[in-house]
Amino acid sequence: QVQLVESGGGLVQVGDSLRLSCVASEGSFSSKGMGWFRQTPGKAREFVASISWTAGATSYSEFAEGRFVISRDAAGNTVNLQMNSLKPEDTARYYCAANGKIYSGINDDAGAYAYWGQGTQVTVSS
Repeated sequence: QVQLVESGGGLVQVGDSLRLSCVASEGSFSSKGMGWFRQTPGKAREFVASISWTAGATSYSEFAEGRFVISRDAAGNTVNLQMNSLKPEDTARYYCAANGKIYSGINDDAGAYAYWGQGTQVTVSS
């Protein structure tokens, strides 16, 4: 069992940056691929970024490419999402997720992720 806790959300202005972090409060995700997703009320959860368990591969959604960077520490126990040049449309609740399989790679399918955090709210004001 892996329990994930996100942090780093908040209220920022257009063009600002935020760094989201995800740690395991129970268990470990060091051998699992990780992902960030986001959701706004009334809409489906959408993929943001993913990183393989080795950190050797990353993938991004089109809207995140070039502005967001996903990373994990050497021990694999923290996953970060650096978000730059934030826009009002980036306003959402952001969720960290751990793949259900060990030694997993990148994946943009929410169904591949077995463990989810409670999310952290990001609000970008214009």
